[in-house]
Amino acid sequence: MSDVRRSNLALVLGRISQSAPGSHLTRAQIAAATGLTKASVSSLVLDLLDAGIVREIGLNPQGERGRPGVGVELNPARAVMGMEINVDYIAAGLVDLSGTLLAQETRERDNRNIPAGPVVAALAELVSDLREVALAQGITVLGGGLAVPGLVDDRTGTVIMAPNLGWDSEVLDLGSVLPGAPLGTRLFNEANAAALAELRYRPAAGTDFVFVSGEVGVGGGLVIGSELFTGPDGHAGELGHVVVHPEGSVCSCGGTGCLETIAGQDAIFVAAGIGSGIKDAGQVQQPGGSWGHAALSRSESIARLLAALRRDDPAAVTAVSRAGHYLGVAIASTARLLNISSVVLGGHFALLADWLRPALAESLTTYAPGKVPPGQISLSAVGEAGALLGAAGSVVRSLVEAPHRLQA
Repeated sequence: MSDVRRSNLALVLGRISQSAPGSHLTRAQIAAATGLTKASVSSLVLDLLDAGIVREIGLNPQGERGRPGVGVELNPARAVMGMEINVDYIAAGLVDLSGTLLAQETRERDNRNIPAGPVVAALAELVSDLREVALAQGITVLGGGLAVPGLVDDRTGTVIMAPNLGWDSEVLDLGSVLPGAPLGTRLFNEANAAALAELRYRPAAGTDFVFVSGEVGVGGGLVIGSELFTGPDGHAGELGHVVVHPEGSVCSCGGTGCLETIAGQDAIFVAAGIGSGIKDAGQVQQPGGSWGHAALSRSESIARLLAALRRDDPAAVTAVSRAGHYLGVAIASTARLLNISSVVLGGHFALLADWLRPALAESLTTYAPGKVPPGQISLSAVGEAGALLGAAGSVVRSLVEAPHRLQA
């Protein structure tokens, strides 16, 4: 296939993918919108039909004279898989080509200091189950995107560094996650993927914002001019490792006083007297009469923290307020450096927003007065599905930009 035809194929698919929900463009309408001839569009649409990316649907009488044309839309029987490996869970979601989340499942498991192989195997099992659900509905999974909380190299499938997982230069067996999928599996940083989801799904998101991801670690995604900014090596936005308390605790990254040591999920749990998120701070009697720690799941730890905050427990309120204060310190520096005035809170920061916001707003007023108004601090539009939707959406965009990859 010539470069010109590849470019035109992407142009046509891009126009189809941009059409409003329920709007089925005809070949004539696509020709008018792209400047291509009707004959060229007909030939290109045939290629897309053969590849299974689009389908014909009914007759579209709108906007055309004479005989109504046959409408074309993205094929709802094709989808991609958004996936996430995080410190205390794995997750996967089935997303159709229009960006709708069709099915989602999260499984809590402690992945700390576990080699990548067993974790990827557990994810592959989860994905296989969702793939069976898709198959039962007549949906073919074309490929997938995997988000992890660390620095990644998508070209080699390598997690360069993920301190909270204990991974260093781990090459993931991405081929085992979606075997046989024609587009394979791509690797993403979790916060960057979630930031892309905010850009895609957020109403009136604006062109510039910093997305803050709150999990066991703290991540950041920078959106500037409606584009994800990742820097020369793709690693910009590491908000969790901005130093906010130089005399503070040692971070998992090896540095000292990082935001993550104060505002990360585990740091808040410990300060609130709930525990590390893996172990409960309370004691329980073990067989034989000895005493030890009771394991708590991530959801149980969050539930206990929220319950403590609702009853105004001093330790919990102080822990969250302190996290909000130092989060403000990090965002103030980021806002001044990059001239960004809008912040989107995700992960546990969104869940704790009622108690976090006052200290965050006060901190921003103190350290960057007028730079980030309280009205410019908002919550994630996509919630916990952000990383899944962002990773999946990036795979769809790569397909739209190069649909010839699916041609026989």
